[in-house]
Amino acid sequence: MSYSIEKIASLLGVEIYGGREGSVSFLLTDSRSLCFPEETLFFSLRTERGDGHNYISELYARGVRFFVVEELPCEWEKLYSQASFLKVSSSKRALQRLAACHRDEFHIPVVGVTGSNGKTVVKEWLYQLLSLSKRVTRSPRSYNSQIGVPLSVWLLNEQTQVGIFEAGISKKGEMEVLRNIIKPTIGVLTSLGDAHQENFVSMEEKCREKLRLFTDVDALVYPYDDKLIRSCVDTFSFKGKRLGWSVKDTSVSLFIKDIKKSELSTTITYIWTQEKEDSYTIPFIDDASIDDSITCLALCLYLGIKKEVLKARMPLLEPVAMRLEVKEGQRGCTLINDSYNSDINSLDIALDFMNRRPDHKGRKRTLVLSDILQSAEDDEALYRRVASLAEKRGVEKFVGIGETLICHRKAFDNIKDRCFFATVGGFLSSNAFRQMHDEVILLKGARCFGFEQLTEMLVNKVHETVLEVNLNAIVDNLNWYRSLMKPQTKLVCMIKADAYGAGSVEIAKTLQDHRVDYLAVAVADEGVTLRKNGITNNVMIMNPEMSSFKTLFDFDLEPEVYSFRLLEALIKAAEKEGITGFPVHIKIDTGMHRLGFDPVKDIDELIHRLQKQSAIIPRSVFSHFVGSDSDSFDDFSSQQFALFKQGADKLQGAFPHKILFHMDNSAGIEHFPYRQMDMCRLGLGLYGINPRSNKCFNTISELKTTILQIRSVPKGDTVGYSRKGVISHDSMIAAIPIGYADGLNRHLGNRRGYCLVNGKKAEYVGNICMDVAMIDVTGIDCKEGDQVEIFGKNLPVTVLSDILDTIPYEVLTNVSNRVKRVYFQD
Repeated sequence: MSYSIEKIASLLGVEIYGGREGSVSFLLTDSRSLCFPEETLFFSLRTERGDGHNYISELYARGVRFFVVEELPCEWEKLYSQASFLKVSSSKRALQRLAACHRDEFHIPVVGVTGSNGKTVVKEWLYQLLSLSKRVTRSPRSYNSQIGVPLSVWLLNEQTQVGIFEAGISKKGEMEVLRNIIKPTIGVLTSLGDAHQENFVSMEEKCREKLRLFTDVDALVYPYDDKLIRSCVDTFSFKGKRLGWSVKDTSVSLFIKDIKKSELSTTITYIWTQEKEDSYTIPFIDDASIDDSITCLALCLYLGIKKEVLKARMPLLEPVAMRLEVKEGQRGCTLINDSYNSDINSLDIALDFMNRRPDHKGRKRTLVLSDILQSAEDDEALYRRVASLAEKRGVEKFVGIGETLICHRKAFDNIKDRCFFATVGGFLSSNAFRQMHDEVILLKGARCFGFEQLTEMLVNKVHETVLEVNLNAIVDNLNWYRSLMKPQTKLVCMIKADAYGAGSVEIAKTLQDHRVDYLAVAVADEGVTLRKNGITNNVMIMNPEMSSFKTLFDFDLEPEVYSFRLLEALIKAAEKEGITGFPVHIKIDTGMHRLGFDPVKDIDELIHRLQKQSAIIPRSVFSHFVGSDSDSFDDFSSQQFALFKQGADKLQGAFPHKILFHMDNSAGIEHFPYRQMDMCRLGLGLYGINPRSNKCFNTISELKTTILQIRSVPKGDTVGYSRKGVISHDSMIAAIPIGYADGLNRHLGNRRGYCLVNGKKAEYVGNICMDVAMIDVTGIDCKEGDQVEIFGKNLPVTVLSDILDTIPYEVLTNVSNRVKRVYFQD
């Protein structure tokens, strides 16, 4: 649907500044995701960490002509003569109001889904069950926030017959805003969990806050057997039908009479509103999936979907893979694997993700797409939209797989490099597949097409040990520390030592995407790697070597300067290259006694030498707290800070330009908020480890492997080199493909440390070898091929560092580069 800019101004109750007329079909809150500029309305959102008004000039140059602003740009009539501005008091509230007005245009069933666990799966399964016969619009991925919900509701169009929208909250007061946007006619409450519990007094308070979404619904589906939820629903003031489901109480709307699990599926027998019993089967056996399917069953039956239809569709439910993976591929390719679903909205999000990732290797952006199965839209119109979207998102090569795509291949004529195949097998046996090289490849296919074969053939073949890195967790940690900082304080993110073992390039791309101010690495070569992979952020080099000066200049890498010898050599090298005003970062030693200028003895001489030349210029001055992680060092930290200020203030006083001051590290951001100054440096905290408590608070990486072999070893025998692993009782010993060459410390051997097999502790037996370790799985229900967690969410890396009497840094950075990194977004 589209609205004239005049209509939008009327809905928002504001004036239009500027004479541009036209229609709006797309709402934009992030300048990086622009796709259809001529039909886009940009909302200049102000947050604690950014201001959308700063991107108006860029977006105008790219063709955007409609803007919602809180203040008009300077000289807007002259600089933006072809634009129209809607001036509002709050861009966020305007976005929410516009979405609410758009929602009012539809008189259809709208489902609001909330809860702590399972809400995204329920939303997606409802889509799978309903979209074969109805036109369904639902939230993309997890667009369930104060910004995500209005963007989701805006997707409603003339063809929509059912809307399904997910609502998530993190604190009191948020749900009422979302209710006014979604205006659900049917409510779904999945379950309660601990997520965001820190912002609620009790679970009951959180439950009641979530129930605010359903004030005016006609019916509410909820788990009746949860006593807390049942109690809150019973006392909740709404007049709609209460569609509780239960495995215990026969009087509820949906009684689950029996649940029978087989090896690969589950059959659920149920009674709906006291009618004759019936049953259905799902291809899952885990309890969460069973509960989610029952929730979907209740809502579908309420909507009038016939039992025989549900019986036929339930076995076809596909897993909801709520993560988008980035893997290193063969022949210079990068794979972006998104098996989340195969509809056009999720395709747009995946294409946006691919398009926003910087790539300076000149590689083609390739889309491999299967037929889109879950759509009631006319095929011809659907694939015209897909082709237009692919072209706008920068796809240079298209591979279509499926009979329907073959029938509509003409829609893709504007993409010069294109080919079509009936099956994945046909593509795999073609020259088109064999000739793939140096491409960024997005794999987007319905599961029935077997796209896992493509992944298997394209991904780099390495051994079965992998380090999985959650890019969303990186962003969450970044934002948590940002929340402790003043909005104007800049941030340096430390990604030295290959981003503490997580992989510097992918971490840097994610951080750049979220607009951090600086990245910091140890040596120039690390900075060069970032530049060659498309990183344009300012990059600080913490340990520049004399031999690297030419590299620093060529790649715009800003060195730390900590001694007069380094200073003079750098000045001389810059002058030889004819360089002036090259930024450097001055390090002051206030007590670490590692590197740095003395803030008392050296500062006058430092100023003198800097002032008598023009080749380099101090961009920042910094020092490092020795003990911000411990209260016992607070007095010494105060002395350090006083020394730093003494030297830094003197340096600033000698120059007219602004020099950035920074001293707080991860622990300092939390412990010394009043010492943030101009900038902070975020290191270990970014990777989910609190340096103050030495506890993992949001794990970003998991080191995993698999069981190669299990054998019975009798009492008295030994395991491993030098017969160190003496077996005291008949045991089951498993071999796993990870050793000290992969970063598994040898000191964890001989039962000092353990890993997890199916959630159970399995001690390392005997000496850890270069490529293999042996673990005791006696009494653990496991088999060859089962996954083993070396560290991760269930076994924090700090447990290993404590056993080894070291710090988490060492464990993380020791993970070898031969271990494959797999990156994903939830």
